[in-house]
Amino acid sequence: MKNVALITGASSGIGKDIATIHASKACDLVIVARREDKLSELKTKLESEYGVTVLIIVKDLSLPTAPKEIYDELIAKNIEIDYLVNNAGFGGLGNFHERNWETDAQMIDLNVRALTELCRRFLPDFVARKKGRILNVSSTAALVPGPLQAVYYASKAYVRSFSLAIASELSDTNITVTALLPGATATEFGSNSGMDKTNLFNKPFSSMEVAQTGYDAMMKGKLETKAGLSFGQKMMMAFVPLTPIKVILKQVKSMQQTKR
Repeated sequence: MKNVALITGASSGIGKDIATIHASKACDLVIVARREDKLSELKTKLESEYGVTVLIIVKDLSLPTAPKEIYDELIAKNIEIDYLVNNAGFGGLGNFHERNWETDAQMIDLNVRALTELCRRFLPDFVARKKGRILNVSSTAALVPGPLQAVYYASKAYVRSFSLAIASELSDTNITVTALLPGATATEFGSNSGMDKTNLFNKPFSSMEVAQTGYDAMMKGKLETKAGLSFGQKMMMAFVPLTPIKVILKQVKSMQQTKR
């Protein structure tokens, strides 16, 4: 396998589209998700259309042993990863004190712990080979607190902060770390989290557009990039540092309330 990208959450949405973009460059893939049927469909499609090699790994990354199992399997198969794309994640609406704790604990395990451990396991190999790129999918949610999605917003703030920090640590190497901050995107995230019933998801951007922006930023070694924002949303984000926190909290909470 050559120029191999490991992509988590590759069964749909942004992860699937990044896999397609990478395969279109005649590069091989390791795709990871829980749904074997979706991964198999994608493997067949990409191998047929682009003549690449695709390895599927069926794994629930919210389980604590999953990152090590993925790494160990690739070492055993002598597969070197050149690009690590941490895309897997999920959210969910509701007051924190009323939400199911097991669900939120899984969210932290997937959005935070698994992403962090995968970076830690693959980065020493990248540094030893003096090459490698990482794309961590954060969110524009990382830029503000998120009433009604407290854990999700906090987890994405972690992803952004962590990505920027390790990018700085690696600044004198050939390894780059990029944070992708999408806005509302047309993926399964909307329906799975309940966000598709809010005003924030009135006009979501296409996942392929967001994926292309993220992939290009990774290949250029950018620190971070935003995608899937309307002009109005970009303006609002620009004024966030100047806006009183109580106003921001009120605005975010209002945007995330479900339509009646």
